[in-house]
Amino acid sequence: MPLNGRAFVVLLAAVAGVVLTARLGVWQLDRAAQKTALQQALDQRRELPALTAAELTRDAATAPAQHYRRVVVDGHWLAERTLYLDNRQMNGRVGFYVVTPLRLADDSVVLVQRGWQPRDQLDRSRVNAPPTPVGLVRLVGRVGPAPARLYEFDAAASGVIRQNIELTAYAHETALPLRPLTIVQEDAAAGTDDGLLRQWPRPAAGVDKNHGYAFQWFALATLILGLYVWFQLLRPRRR
Repeated sequence: MPLNGRAFVVLLAAVAGVVLTARLGVWQLDRAAQKTALQQALDQRRELPALTAAELTRDAATAPAQHYRRVVVDGHWLAERTLYLDNRQMNGRVGFYVVTPLRLADDSVVLVQRGWQPRDQLDRSRVNAPPTPVGLVRLVGRVGPAPARLYEFDAAASGVIRQNIELTAYAHETALPLRPLTIVQEDAAAGTDDGLLRQWPRPAAGVDKNHGYAFQWFALATLILGLYVWFQLLRPRRR
């Protein structure tokens, strides 16, 4: 039986709804798979021998191959260059990621994500500088990219408190010979009671949530299809 105009519109809407919701479900499954693969890569690379300062790459193109590797370096903190990345969460609380450059023995510099500290509830512009050892320190951590970017209204980052940090731009700003990667300081390597939290989120965090969203989208696609079959095919025939 040929479709009239209204039935054709309903068919198109049903097909579009099923395709869209099913595609969103597949997208959530892809996100979960990406997180799981990233966590597996992290776990595998953690088993490799720790990198030394001399082995840290200077080439941005090869830096991702070293991400998540354990690293042990010696150097001197450049405490006066410490930055505070705003609106960063840890354990459900909002505060700052504390980032300090570390000068290595060959005079190159690597940014260190030292940890998280809470925001001052009375004055958002006030930060508490954590104790920073003077002299040669040994740092144990893992290699990582720059901290994840958050949305910011003003793209021109400056000052001690910032929303984001981009390694190349920061190297030009400070004239520091910056390596194209960062070191995420581990809890066991704190070396001092600086009051910073280092309970860094795992890349696979939220996989169950992605699976839950995927189930909801697939359920919605099934519902749309079921409603179309009932109201457009079965119910008219029963009449």
